[in-house]
Amino acid sequence: MSPQEAYSQLLDKFKEISIISSCGAVLGWDERTYMPRGGAKFRAEQLGYLAGLMHSKVTDSLIGSLIDQVQQSDMLKDSNSIESANVREIKYYYDKQTKLPQKLVEDLTRETSLAQGVWEVARSKNDFGSFLPSLEKVIDLTIQKAEALGYEGEPYNALLDEYEPGTTVAEVEKVFEELRIDLVELLKKIKNAPNQPDESIIERAYDVELQRIFGESVAAAIGYDFKYGRLDVTTHPFCTGIGPGDTRITTRYNPNRLNDSLFGIMHEAGHGLYEMGLEKEKYYGSPMGEATSLGIHESQSRMWENQVGRSLAFWKYFYPQAQRIFKGTLDDVTVEQFYGAINTVKPSYIRVEADEATYNLHILLRFELERAIVKKELKPADIPGEWNSRFEKYFGIKVDKDTNGCLQDVHWSAGLMGYFPTYTLGNLYSAQFFNKAKEDIPNLSDQFASGDFMTLRKWLAENIHVHGQRYRAVDLGKKVTGESLSHKPLIAYMTKKFGDIYGF
Repeated sequence: MSPQEAYSQLLDKFKEISIISSCGAVLGWDERTYMPRGGAKFRAEQLGYLAGLMHSKVTDSLIGSLIDQVQQSDMLKDSNSIESANVREIKYYYDKQTKLPQKLVEDLTRETSLAQGVWEVARSKNDFGSFLPSLEKVIDLTIQKAEALGYEGEPYNALLDEYEPGTTVAEVEKVFEELRIDLVELLKKIKNAPNQPDESIIERAYDVELQRIFGESVAAAIGYDFKYGRLDVTTHPFCTGIGPGDTRITTRYNPNRLNDSLFGIMHEAGHGLYEMGLEKEKYYGSPMGEATSLGIHESQSRMWENQVGRSLAFWKYFYPQAQRIFKGTLDDVTVEQFYGAINTVKPSYIRVEADEATYNLHILLRFELERAIVKKELKPADIPGEWNSRFEKYFGIKVDKDTNGCLQDVHWSAGLMGYFPTYTLGNLYSAQFFNKAKEDIPNLSDQFASGDFMTLRKWLAENIHVHGQRYRAVDLGKKVTGESLSHKPLIAYMTKKFGDIYGF
């Protein structure tokens, strides 16, 4: 077999694996949207079976042989070529999966499927105790996974690497600490500023059906194509890329608060635009058809949600439409007052509803807790108390109930420890990418004000989406912006924005 034949066979194998994964994605989406609760146990069996099937195919010794044959040839002379990127990332994935026992993969998939249903009920009833047994099982299996994967330093490195390949806890901790110091100073300025927006504007009555109509129109305007995507309701919003031509986003609605669904939709649509921007028709099943990392994925969702969706230019175009749709609700409010209201900075319980300035403190809290949990320094039963203590320290408010505390996120029930840091990494990348976009498109704000969002979408597709996994996140960031990852652009952006709004 020639190296080219080995490479083609390798891609065929991974296309088959991706198809199995996409079947699991459909079942997972259905589980969190329309599946009746009575189907939870059988759904866990379905997902466990698919996970085991996929694992057996990924760890087939033939894949290792095909990788070795291609690597020993001259095909990969250019380290940035499509072939090099595909083989590099396939080997990276193969090496990880061969370290994991198939039973562990199946058990973790089944338990997380069941735990998500238990979490949803526990959250609705504010009953951490009913969730604890499921959480203990998931955490135990997650720690087993970290040990099987292996790590240098602390076990959290093995989990973080799942979502942000090549990134270490030490690197994240350093940039997070620098960010925290400057965030504290910024929040002091905001708290003591002379101008304080009227947050009650967004806490009026907003009909849920009208929110859906408005949210869909906004998503479509920024490029989310409903011929290839859909929007549904769930307990905890998410986006999933099923495959070529099928990307799905979800949200949740609050009849007395507009921000929650609208910016949730923009956030998930940002993820959806990345999925739609990947060249899946051409590269489906290979790393070149997949996102670089979750940090880069979050940079796209946070950019559309914040730098675009919470900008004054955006609302100069959309505010008249909002006034027409929510007739009588915003008649007495100017666009400037509305802009201030949607950008109110105020410590709050719920991460997904947090303002830009306090959002990253929510992530720092979870990052610290996860590290302690994985090191077995914090027992699952003690999570509520530790969460509440640290939350009051960071935000100055007491957690009134676990639904507003440690039960608010789906991630731990889904076994996604190591995921949370990517949200803040995404915020950092988004600020740097947006700076570069404004440099390359000088009239970007004017385009937003006139309802044109396609230039930015095209810029993101050409500079970020099209590369798939050709570059690791840090290298992609440098390629696009010419700079290393830093917290300073994000702080500069927020200082200017909130300085204008709050008058400091």
